[in-house]
Amino acid sequence: MKKSIVLFTALFVLTLFSTAMAASYTGPAIKAKLASEEIEGDFMTVWARNFSDHMKKWSGGKIDIEVYPYGTLGNTGDINELAQMGVVQFVFSDHAWISSFVPQAQALALNYIFPTEKVPEVLGWMAENGEFLPLLEKAFRKNDLVPLAIMFEGWQWVTSKKEIKSLEDMQGLKLRLMSSKLLVEDYKAYGASPTPMSYGEVYSGLQMGLIDAQVNPLFAIYSMKFYEVQTHLTQLKSEPFIGIPTVNQAFFDGLTKEAQDEMRKFWMEAIVPAGNWITERNASDMEKMKAAKPSLQFNVLDDATIAKFKAKAETVYPEYTKIGGDGAQAVLDALLKDIANAKKALKLK
Repeated sequence: MKKSIVLFTALFVLTLFSTAMAASYTGPAIKAKLASEEIEGDFMTVWARNFSDHMKKWSGGKIDIEVYPYGTLGNTGDINELAQMGVVQFVFSDHAWISSFVPQAQALALNYIFPTEKVPEVLGWMAENGEFLPLLEKAFRKNDLVPLAIMFEGWQWVTSKKEIKSLEDMQGLKLRLMSSKLLVEDYKAYGASPTPMSYGEVYSGLQMGLIDAQVNPLFAIYSMKFYEVQTHLTQLKSEPFIGIPTVNQAFFDGLTKEAQDEMRKFWMEAIVPAGNWITERNASDMEKMKAAKPSLQFNVLDDATIAKFKAKAETVYPEYTKIGGDGAQAVLDALLKDIANAKKALKLK
């Protein structure tokens, strides 16, 4: 399965290379830095390198983007600030951590608003046809940043040291989340005791009992070895993990239009292939975790239980407009409208 993931990625990148070579970059030589939220080999860093390779090939070597995996330039909060300041030109982060700078992005942290199937296709439709991403870009630009796409990295899973089968099992659970006020409200509504914590501190936090549980997509649970100090993995079907490749506004606006268009084009065209790539990767990593630790228990909540979680999640929706910053209601309305229109276009329930 690993070979097929690598082959899929290679074919995608080669296809982009072949179609992009018709472009003739006339701008100046550029050296830039891209800070990734994830370690080497994980989604953000893999696709950041694909982007870097593509732009170098497309520009005939004139655009050179160096990728820095997680930990090389600071933690998840640091790298977003570095991009805002222009110390690095690009950052690949997620909707939760970036919300410290762009609170409107927390709309993506609302639970149970996306369909449970074809999320990459939904995001791809939204990026091409919707109103949400242009509104989100306006909010980003007020904070010196520009989002280039919205990327699916798999569904979030809760890992814990006890079984979770109901809302009652969530009561008082000390659970690590990414730094997002809305995410905290989501899990407080389920009865948990949320604790935002830096990515690099999660393993030791679980090991020492500072937290009981944490939330991440499967590839992160495997690559960061969180499963080693947990016994249960539970799928609430509540939230996709969404990455946002982002560029410093002043840097981006200083590029030639052809370079800007090519950067946007790469990420827009990568949404669905990258989503397929990570879906296969997550399935592979689940099997690796089962093989490494056969005692691990994987559980997906049944529909009746999910309905109870969803009812609690909906009580948090009004909180978004209070903490989402200027224009939050318009951003939320556009997001919900885009999802509904994407589902209709894709014939999803």
